[in-house]
Amino acid sequence: MLKRFPAVPTDPGVIRQVLSDSPELMMVSFEFAKGAEGKLHSHSHVQSTYVQSGRFVFSVSGEDLEVAPGDSFVIPSNAVHGCRCLEPGRLIDTFTPRRDDFL
Repeated sequence: MLKRFPAVPTDPGVIRQVLSDSPELMMVSFEFAKGAEGKLHSHSHVQSTYVQSGRFVFSVSGEDLEVAPGDSFVIPSNAVHGCRCLEPGRLIDTFTPRRDDFL
């Protein structure tokens, strides 16, 4: 079944839109303006991030990682992470299980 979810602003310069979900898995788009930040946080979900466009610096468990289009990586459960956008772009994140707080 195809569901459409609204795009919602989160942090300044960041827009989140759930693309698809089930109880076991969720896909979410995050659009970032240059200089926007995803604040440091952690959650119990395993997260996989794909860089569709733009450039970002991620901090994951205290280590910095610069990523560009086509890059992807996994953030383990409960790892403290966040990012800063160097060039405007979009991230596609998947979460397992679903992030009910995004619905």
